[in-house]
Amino acid sequence: MQKEKVIIIGSGPAGLTVAIYTARAILNPLVIAGCQLGGQTSITNQIENYPGFPEGITGPELGEFMQKQAEVFGARIMIDEVTGVDFNNGSPFIIRTHGEVFEAEVVIVCVGASRRRLEIPGEEEMIGHGVSFCATCDGFFFRDKDVVVVGGGDSAMEEAVFLTRFVNQARVIHRRDELRAGETLKKRAFANEKINFIWDSVVEEIIGDGKVEAVRIRNVKTGGTSELATDGVFIFIGQYPNSSLFEGQLEMDERGYLITDDHMATSVPGVFAAGEIQDPTYRQIATSVGQGCAAAIMAERWLEEQEKGRG
Repeated sequence: MQKEKVIIIGSGPAGLTVAIYTARAILNPLVIAGCQLGGQTSITNQIENYPGFPEGITGPELGEFMQKQAEVFGARIMIDEVTGVDFNNGSPFIIRTHGEVFEAEVVIVCVGASRRRLEIPGEEEMIGHGVSFCATCDGFFFRDKDVVVVGGGDSAMEEAVFLTRFVNQARVIHRRDELRAGETLKKRAFANEKINFIWDSVVEEIIGDGKVEAVRIRNVKTGGTSELATDGVFIFIGQYPNSSLFEGQLEMDERGYLITDDHMATSVPGVFAAGEIQDPTYRQIATSVGQGCAAAIMAERWLEEQEKGRG
């Protein structure tokens, strides 16, 4: 069993910020990055609201900068997934991955959240065959084609605008008659000639034989249904916390978000959490970074208190 002082689970902005701070505190942290280094930031096209980048920066670039900064100070990053944890007996805690078992004095959980799915016929079967949750990843494959974008929030509008670099037309399908996105993104979407809107409607089925060919749409006000031909379906309808690993281990709210106090401490002393795994409200890179900073500082102080107690 490999013994560590600090293990960080997750490698998004919160996790990498924790890594920077704990590495600078000479705690030699280990980051278990998961399968997507950088978290959702790595699949975000353009970031314009993170301080310090007046011209904006791509998500992959920002994630790479954070990773390099953490490694400069001595953080170690391991590409593996945590498959199990045991927090019930207190520190040191047990962390299991596909290939290793670790013992950690303190753990900071930064596993974030995942994209929510429509849960309709055809969705699962067509993932990778016209159904996507990432315009940045897959937009190129739809050059000069018609696609639909499902959703009406910031992510949906950001991704719809990005898709217009490639596609012939992006039709936004939204269950309401107005967008939930911020004003800046609304203006961009409305001003883009390649984006059209289908209001008060939901997608009930994705149709195709081996690849997406159409969607079946229902108007939520009239109940009428229709089919719309399309080459691709991009789904951006929110997210859910990646907390199933911690059921029975850490206290959660009714939605599955980890509950933390003002010091980013969870219900188990010595286990902290930061970022979207405990933040259903703000869900911004800037707030995740701030929460990661706070979690790292409090984890460092907790370790100091434990060492004083043993002394």
